[in-house]
Amino acid sequence: MTADGAAADGASADDAADPVAASAADRPWMRAARAAGLLDDDGTARPTIFAEMSALAAEHGAINLGQGFPDDGAPAAVLEAAVAAIEAGVNQYPPGRGIADLRHAIAEHQQRFYGLHLDPEREVLVTAGATEALAASILALAGPGDDVVTLEPFYDAYAAVTGLAGARHVTIPLSEPGFQPTAAAIDAAITARTRVIVLNSPHNPTGSMLAPEHVDRIVALAARHDAVIVSDEVYEHLVYDGRRHVPVAIHPGAAERTLTISSAAKTFAVTGWKIGWVTGPAALIDAVIGVKQWLTYVNGAPFQGAVATGLRMPDDTFAAVRATLQHRRDLLAAGLVEAGFSISPTAGSYFIVAEPPAAFGLGDAASSARALAADPGVVSIPLSAFGRPGGPVSPTALRFAFCKPEASIAEAARRLQQYRG
Repeated sequence: MTADGAAADGASADDAADPVAASAADRPWMRAARAAGLLDDDGTARPTIFAEMSALAAEHGAINLGQGFPDDGAPAAVLEAAVAAIEAGVNQYPPGRGIADLRHAIAEHQQRFYGLHLDPEREVLVTAGATEALAASILALAGPGDDVVTLEPFYDAYAAVTGLAGARHVTIPLSEPGFQPTAAAIDAAITARTRVIVLNSPHNPTGSMLAPEHVDRIVALAARHDAVIVSDEVYEHLVYDGRRHVPVAIHPGAAERTLTISSAAKTFAVTGWKIGWVTGPAALIDAVIGVKQWLTYVNGAPFQGAVATGLRMPDDTFAAVRATLQHRRDLLAAGLVEAGFSISPTAGSYFIVAEPPAAFGLGDAASSARALAADPGVVSIPLSAFGRPGGPVSPTALRFAFCKPEASIAEAARRLQQYRG
């Protein structure tokens, strides 16, 4: 188990005697940036690694397999529904919980795929993407003196929002083979201080899926300590090799204490629309609304009905998305192996974790990512960006995204295979 407190680093004795100076050294934005590893000792904020690597891709004309956004278009019916809504004048504030059609479509989706029964009036909330759902959930439920537990590696927003809330970030390390936790690590992380447990399966950045026995153990500990589980399931439809996504809320004892988050972004390739949702018990949804209404309030009126259209599309639409991405996963995996990388199997999401070959003569992951962006011109993300210094995350591994056109993946593989360091 590893933990980071919410206190400011580097505060002097003079700061402690001067509450104004001490407060200035620990503004909420600084807590968020520090928790995400983006605040230097002098108080200067740095851009995220995603922004840095995308800038390097543009500078060097590199193939960007770093940031996880698809280059494919959305299904035609989804796009047509959005255009029709705009032309019909659906451009004003939607209801605070989201339009009724989308809330009902989300409830229908959970019933259709997982057998979960939801009240669309009380147990479904539409948000500005999954990230707002996550932020509103953590801010609603955790604060100073509480622990927020996540897996490590972790999506950077988990740490940032935990820091913003003033809570302590505790992690459960994932390790090879298969990027799974140990029972001992789970038991050590979840304690009487734990208020929120954030799970993410399929997992960003590793592409792993939590084994059912680990989920069951986490649910039992959450019940023992009266913690809430926030389950980030945005990659729910991107699972491969015949696997089936099983929501945390299905596990025995989980439904009454689980908030499930998903979005349209990954499934329908509409990351810029920012239409997400959170579902769960009415009392927990009410708590999330208590924060969410002061963040964006509402969003994306013309896109909400379009997403409802997407959620009601036939099963073969979802199967086609999986098949396309599985093929691209296999194409990238084969190309990386031929270039000398060692890779970890990807069960879900659209990421592959890979260790560069020693023959490349590269250093740590951040240095490697920057070097490879310039020559041979392939952008990745250092896995270390999803962890903390001295933590369990490999210091040399890179994350590659395969949600890109086949031609881009093939060209990236060719460049890496011809690279000689």
